[in-house]
Amino acid sequence: MRKPETIEWLYLDFDGFFASVEQQIQPELRGKPIGVTPFRGTDYTIVIACSKEAKARGVKNIMPVPDALKVCPELILVTQKPDYYRRAHNYLAAAIESVIPIDVAKSIDELTCRLDKNDIADPYGLTLRIKQAIRENVGEYISCSIGYGANRHLAKIACKMDKPDGHTVWHPNANRNRLSELPFDDIPGIGGRMQKRLWEVGITNMEKLMATSPKEMRALWGNVTGERLWYALHGYAVKAQPSKRGMYGHGRVLPPDMRTMRDAYYCSRILLVKAARRMRRDGYYPGELHLWSGYRAGYKDNRSWAGKVKLYHASDDYAAIQGLDKLWRQTKGIIDRTHKIVRVGVWFGALVQRRDRQQDLFEVGVNDKWETISESIDHLNWRYGKTSVSIGPWDLKYGNHLGTKIAFTRIPRREDAM
Repeated sequence: MRKPETIEWLYLDFDGFFASVEQQIQPELRGKPIGVTPFRGTDYTIVIACSKEAKARGVKNIMPVPDALKVCPELILVTQKPDYYRRAHNYLAAAIESVIPIDVAKSIDELTCRLDKNDIADPYGLTLRIKQAIRENVGEYISCSIGYGANRHLAKIACKMDKPDGHTVWHPNANRNRLSELPFDDIPGIGGRMQKRLWEVGITNMEKLMATSPKEMRALWGNVTGERLWYALHGYAVKAQPSKRGMYGHGRVLPPDMRTMRDAYYCSRILLVKAARRMRRDGYYPGELHLWSGYRAGYKDNRSWAGKVKLYHASDDYAAIQGLDKLWRQTKGIIDRTHKIVRVGVWFGALVQRRDRQQDLFEVGVNDKWETISESIDHLNWRYGKTSVSIGPWDLKYGNHLGTKIAFTRIPRREDAM
């Protein structure tokens, strides 16, 4: 495997992305500690993103609102605006592409770029040009931190070293010394369970981990991921593995005024149709449909229910809704109208592409008809906006709550907000 002798990758991470977008579009929030929440009307939720001013006062992402207000009483809570974040991502990507081609958008607030010889010779100048393009084309209140390394993994670690609005260059000859100073928490690919396993075998810091061999790392992780991480940490040009899609789905924590059986059903129905649209667009067919519900049977009596049905690789809305109805009927006698349903999630699993599809022999003609109808509905909604056509009700009460969910791991498309 090739080992680069210089930096080859840039990793860019927007600082407090959702909160900084709020500050950019709302001047009255600039310079103030703000926290973005999923919905308004209750303190029984979390801060999903916070501004640098809030972080300086001790607020953290994924922090319960009461805890955040305790450490920062002046915290301003702002309800999420996912469509603005999607549009901001697109504008920012265009600004960056005016300076350097984007290789991969890793998430809505992170991306990578491959460097050419001019960029390698002057990474600091490249950073200045990128940040200037963002200020001039999008706004000065959205900042980013940029890291450079021999591979994407090292560039990502370097990116976290000088936040917010930072710039860090890790040349290959300095990798080991810098990595040895970091805690496991700062290394992508080492989660809580893996940290515990490493401690159990006497590997208590990065210096000891770097002293292992590729085979030892593979044995510790139990698969090739550990060996790939070893090569990445030691500065080799590790190629990203092709990913295979495992599921399509959506989940929501329901606002307090929607925690009834009826509201939870209609919420799950809209989530289901949105997931089915995405799945059809990407050319996949599901073998299973799953439903999960978290509910309260009494004070502090939190319970959950999960079930699945077979779909025989039918991707149309009609088959999906029929499957969902079967699942909700299975909850009869388990979840009743006195229970508060706090969260619902639906997802399609056992995915295959068209060439591997095997339909139910007795439903082939029916499925083909409904798939044609679903594809026509998708086209009409894409052309005329929002949900102009749907199978059954599409209540705006639920639809307004269920627009494009705040997304950390994928970049929503415009039609996902419908």
